Amino acid sequence: MDTTELLKKVRKIEIKTRGLSRNLFTGGYHSAFKGRGMSFSEVRVYQPGDDVRAIDWNVTARTGEPHVKIFEEERELTVMLLVDVSASSLFGTTGQSKQDVMTEICAVLAFSAIANNDKVGALLFSDRIELFIPPQKGRQHTLRIIRELLHIEPSGRGTDLGGALQYARNVLRKRSVCFILSDFITADFEAPLSIFAKRHDCIGLHAWDPRERQLPDIGLVRIADAESGATGWVDTTDPAFRRDYQRRFDQRVQQHRELFGRAGADFLSLLTTGSYVQALLRFFEQRAHTISHG
Repeated sequence: MDTTELLKKVRKIEIKTRGLSRNLFTGGYHSAFKGRGMSFSEVRVYQPGDDVRAIDWNVTARTGEPHVKIFEEERELTVMLLVDVSASSLFGTTGQSKQDVMTEICAVLAFSAIANNDKVGALLFSDRIELFIPPQKGRQHTLRIIRELLHIEPSGRGTDLGGALQYARNVLRKRSVCFILSDFITADFEAPLSIFAKRHDCIGLHAWDPRERQLPDIGLVRIADAESGATGWVDTTDPAFRRDYQRRFDQRVQQHRELFGRAGADFLSLLTTGSYVQALLRFFEQRAHTISHG
């Protein structure tokens, strides 16, 4: 992809996703996550019922009247996008690949973050760390993330989510909201996720193509594993095989949902042909409701 074509794609995604991000932002993004702590706001005269531990003794001594410190939650967040760019993410049978959809979702989340004056960064991974973009603010920084996602040519083909989580744990010093975008065709990441989720707010976003769940009846088909290169033949005319294929997919998704739940993290499964913005809106609204009633 040459520079001109790349810039056109970046601009196209910006135009599409900035409008979508406005819906997401007004729909609950800014209230779906707790701030990173409490910051000093002001000092005021003590009122009955105030916590005596909040008394500002210096001001009290200076004025001769009890005063208390008032704190408010810091709303600024750090949003981190951990994006799977392995070979399997290139799969797509509906005009767009899983990677195309994940790139759009990243753009929507990044524009929502900067609308809230949050920092946003990205970690692109396969079976190795492909690129780390430290969190920053601003539109130009967000456009850089989109450019990298569009332009990336991974060195690896496989997926090592556990390694990516360990790397992110080492480089992220402050508590962050971390979106993990992947098809989750990987194993052995439960322990790293459990450790990572103790410090960071984690949300797994599972992107999947319709053909990964349902096979059409089209006869004998040769299939290939994009990551391992292994090939084989399957008979799609066999109803029992197609049912088992769907059952195994549903079982894997449920296992991942439970795995994230055990780690204290959230998991959202997004079909590439579905409305991911509507799914994210519902998710953020539920999160906001939980926080306000927590």
